[in-house]
Amino acid sequence: MSPPPPLAPPRDLTIPEPGSHTARDILSRAIRRSLGELPQVGRGLSLSPGVRADLSSFQPWIRLALAQHPGAVASAVRRPTAGALIRCLRPGRLPAARAEAALSELLGLLYLELAAQEAMPRSARMQHPPRQLVSLLAQASVELPADTTELLFQNGRMKVGFGAHEPLSLPLDGWARGSVEALSAKGVRVTAPYHPLERGLVLALADNNPVAMDEAHPDKEGNAVSLGGRPIQSWRERLRAALDIIDRYMPELRREMELFLHQIVPVGYDEERHMSASFQESLGTIYMSLHPSVMTLTEALIHEFSHNKINALFELDAVLENAFSPLYTSPVRPDPRPLHGVLLAVHAFVPVARLYEQMIQSRDPLARPEAFEARYEQIRTINREGTKVLLDNARPTITGRGVLAELERWDEHFGRRAAAHS
Repeated sequence: MSPPPPLAPPRDLTIPEPGSHTARDILSRAIRRSLGELPQVGRGLSLSPGVRADLSSFQPWIRLALAQHPGAVASAVRRPTAGALIRCLRPGRLPAARAEAALSELLGLLYLELAAQEAMPRSARMQHPPRQLVSLLAQASVELPADTTELLFQNGRMKVGFGAHEPLSLPLDGWARGSVEALSAKGVRVTAPYHPLERGLVLALADNNPVAMDEAHPDKEGNAVSLGGRPIQSWRERLRAALDIIDRYMPELRREMELFLHQIVPVGYDEERHMSASFQESLGTIYMSLHPSVMTLTEALIHEFSHNKINALFELDAVLENAFSPLYTSPVRPDPRPLHGVLLAVHAFVPVARLYEQMIQSRDPLARPEAFEARYEQIRTINREGTKVLLDNARPTITGRGVLAELERWDEHFGRRAAAHS
């Protein structure tokens, strides 16, 4: 795999210009990094003998798979169900016990997805299998009983071994197309926890991100999967309505979302407070609660998608040399934040401000209430204050200069608009 040319400072990572390839290039480079880590994944971890033996078998297998079926491997790594596991297995990211479980799941997931596509370079066996495999490719979750002793993967088939008992053979016909039939046999349970939204994006009722419950926000307690007592159809209708608003007023951004995003993980319902999250480890995933306001949901989708984009850039570059120290007053958080957090906030709120501006200019019915204008002004204030903190204090890398230059241009744009209407 030849290395790509050096990364140019991005001109339009925050709000894409017509025909932009900036986000696509950054995502491709981030995936390439994860692919490059696969042959060495798990090295240096403290592992039990069974998992270490599975890893020893996996290492020559993945080299063959990369040589013979690079597209199938790259597609698996692009999906957050595998990508998050690879990134979480970087040295020091997880405690030893959690790292071992994540490694076992990663091996099983890659075997399963390549077997479903009949892209196995050779059969593979796991003697220390995980308890669950969650596959976005198959749109399936496979739960394995505690007495599972081994898994055997072949093109088009997975066999589950139980020691003295007869193994269970699972044909994988249709799994590569996301067509899976529910199954419960010998303690093995296959379910379909994914529900389509649009353009390949799904509502995911299963999540295997090892750090999903890690929480940096002072008002949250992790991201456990929950519909909040609301029916799936309600979630689908509300999220589709929010996505339609983005498509109508920011179609270039919506096309980037189609490229990046795979799943929205529901984390409850609250009429008063809305919560959302994303993780650099799980590129392609948004965590969010349901809310009665379609604009609240629209804001959250843009906000967390923007985090996905800049998190992909963080996979490639530090962006700021002084990203994590010292701390500064944040325009959006109650706690002091490093410049990394201020950058995340401004980069996410600038496209939200652009959406509000477009809706006001188009006289959208949603933009008529005074509260809409008040929210627009609040967002512009957040961006103005946050941009000033960044421009006054940040020491950007060469790549980071492009990001800050774009934020400065949009700050000037909104300043001119405000002056014209004052």
